[in-house]
Amino acid sequence: MKAKETMTSRERMLKALNFQTPDRVPIDLGGNQTGIHKNAYMNLVKHLGLNEQLKIMDAVQQLAQPSEAVLQRFHVDTRYIRAGAGEGYDGTIKQNRRDGKLWHDLKDEFGVVWSLPDANPLYMDISHHPLANATLADLKDYPWPKGNDPARFVGLRERALELKKETPYAVVSGIAGVVYEYCWYLRGLEDWFCDMINEPEFCEALIDQTCKFWLGYFEGFLNEVGDLVDVIMIGDDLSGQDGPMFSPDIYRSIVKPRHKKLVQYIRSRTQAKIWYHTCGNCRVYIPELRDNGVDILNPVQTNARNMDPADLKAEWGGKMVFWGGGCDSQHILPRGTPQEVYENTRRNVEILKQGGGYVFNNIHNIQGEVPPENIVAMYDAAYEHGFYK
Repeated sequence: MKAKETMTSRERMLKALNFQTPDRVPIDLGGNQTGIHKNAYMNLVKHLGLNEQLKIMDAVQQLAQPSEAVLQRFHVDTRYIRAGAGEGYDGTIKQNRRDGKLWHDLKDEFGVVWSLPDANPLYMDISHHPLANATLADLKDYPWPKGNDPARFVGLRERALELKKETPYAVVSGIAGVVYEYCWYLRGLEDWFCDMINEPEFCEALIDQTCKFWLGYFEGFLNEVGDLVDVIMIGDDLSGQDGPMFSPDIYRSIVKPRHKKLVQYIRSRTQAKIWYHTCGNCRVYIPELRDNGVDILNPVQTNARNMDPADLKAEWGGKMVFWGGGCDSQHILPRGTPQEVYENTRRNVEILKQGGGYVFNNIHNIQGEVPPENIVAMYDAAYEHGFYK
C-alpha cells in the first residue's frame, strides 16, 4: 500500500528539526547551497515537459530560481525569503573586455568583483580582492556596507506573512552570516591564510568588521521576520575534502568567538533553528558548531573523508540535525545511471532519517552537467523512501 502524507510541510519540518518522527523526511530545493545550476535546471524543465523562462536566483553561482511547478513535482517542503541590497547599491552586471575576452562583472556591496567569462558562462569567480594590499590602518577607512540598512528589508515582512499564512510550507531564509569567508573574498585566499599565522591582529580586525555587518543585518532581518521564519541559514566553508582548511586552533582563537557571538545573537531574537553550511570533512568542527548554538549541519558531504553517514548518525543523532547528504554529487549524481543514483540516495536517506533530525537535499548545489533523469531519480528516491513506518 502506497504511503500517504499526514502532515503539512511546516509541521513535517518542525517535527524533523526537533528530532521527532514526521510522516516523511522533509525535502528541500532552492537555496544558495541547496539549489540547481541554470544549465541543469533548463534541461530538467525540458525533460519534465514544462515551458518556463529562466530566472537566476544567485548570479555568482548561476543558480536558477525553481518554479512552483518544479517544487511541487519534487514534493519540496521549503519556501525561501531573502532580504535585498542596501540603499544606493548598483548590482547590475557590467560587460568589460580584458585581454581580448568579454567578461560579465559584478561588484558586490563589499567591493569584491566577481566575473563570468562570456565564452564559458558557468560561474563567477573573484577577479578583484579590494583589500589585497591593505594594512591594519586601511581597515578603519574602508567603506564598509551597513548591515542594518532599512532598504534591505522593505517588503520582507509582507512576503514572509504571505508564506506563513497562505501556504503550508516551512519558511527559510537565504544564506547570510558569511563571517569568515568574506574576509578572504576581500583579502585573497592565500594572503588570508598567511595572515592567520603571521598577522593575527589584522585578521581579528577584519573579521570584526564582517561580524559587525552581519550582526547589523540580523538586527534588521529579525526585527521584520524573527517571529515568522522557521530556519535561519548561515555558513562559512571551514573544511576541504580531507579535513580542515586551516588549524582548528586558529579557528578557536580567531573565527569561533565571532561565530558564537553571531549565533547567540540570532538565538536571542528568534525561535528559528540555525542552519550552518560547511563543505568537506568537518567532523572536528561539529562539537564547536554545537557549542556555538548551531542546530543543523549542511551539506553533509558523505563522500569526504571521515563523513560516513552511518557514523555521523550514530555519533550525532538526536544532537545535530543533518540537512543534505542526498547523493554522491561528485561521482554518482553527474556520471552514474538513474538506478545508481536512486540506490545511493535510498541508502543515505534510510540511514540519516532514523529518529528524525534529517532534511533531504543533494550534497550542495546540483551542478550544470547533471542529467535530468538523475535529478528525477534522486528526488523520487528521497520521497519514496523518506516515509516513516
